[in-house]
Order: sequence, then C-alpha cells, then structure tokens
Amino acid sequence: MAHVEPAHLVELALRNAGPTDADAEALRHIEQCERCGDELRVLTRLVTAARTAQLVDLPTAPPERVWRRISGDLSPETDAPGSPPRAPDHRKRALLALLALAAAAGAAVAHRCLHERSTYVRGGIIR
Repeated sequence: MAHVEPAHLVELALRNAGPTDADAEALRHIEQCERCGDELRVLTRLVTAARTAQLVDLPTAPPERVWRRISGDLSPETDAPGSPPRAPDHRKRALLALLALAAAAGAAVAHRCLHERSTYVRGGIIR
C-alpha cells in the first residue's frame, strides 16, 4: 500500500473535517506503517502546540511597524495619516503564531520528504 500523502497527514492532524472513507483507509495504513505513524504524531503535536500558543510563547515581539502592516492588511478601514498606531490585537498575534507554526510544520514535512527521497535515490531504490 502506498504511504499517506503529506497533505493528507496534515489534514488528519488538523481534524478540521469529519472523517471520510479516505481517512479511514489512511488510518488503517498508519496503524501498520511506522513512518506514516511517526509523521502523524509529529504533526499532531505541532497542531496541538500551535492551537495552545500564547503571546508569551513568541520569542520576541516584532516591531510595531509589522503589527501596523498586518492590521492594515486585515482591516478594511485605514488609519488617517498622522494618527497614532492602534494597539495590536492579541488575536492577531495568536494568528501570526499559528501561521508561523503551520509554516514550520510544512517545512518539516517537506524536509523529511526530500531527505527520504534523496536517501532512496542514493540507495538505488526509487519509489
């Protein structure tokens, strides 16, 4: 049986939608496949960490200009020229933290997939 696609593993870890037949088949495979099981466990831990992230979890606060830009991009209204910057919304910071963690998860999955592919190619096994 083919391994579960990384995007499907991410969807399983996120648990945003109800289970489908494809999910049931993927979970049966994951029960038997150590590689896919490990990937799902890592992604599930990452999703849990991202969903429970707090502002204090960020290493340092980004400069105020970053928050002004994000606020401007997310809000249809614009600040009048010369008006003082609005205080950043903590929900937006949490959203940014979640986006950063999601990007890190994607990078980790991509890195692992590329590493495994190069290992198989160097070993003479191509999947």
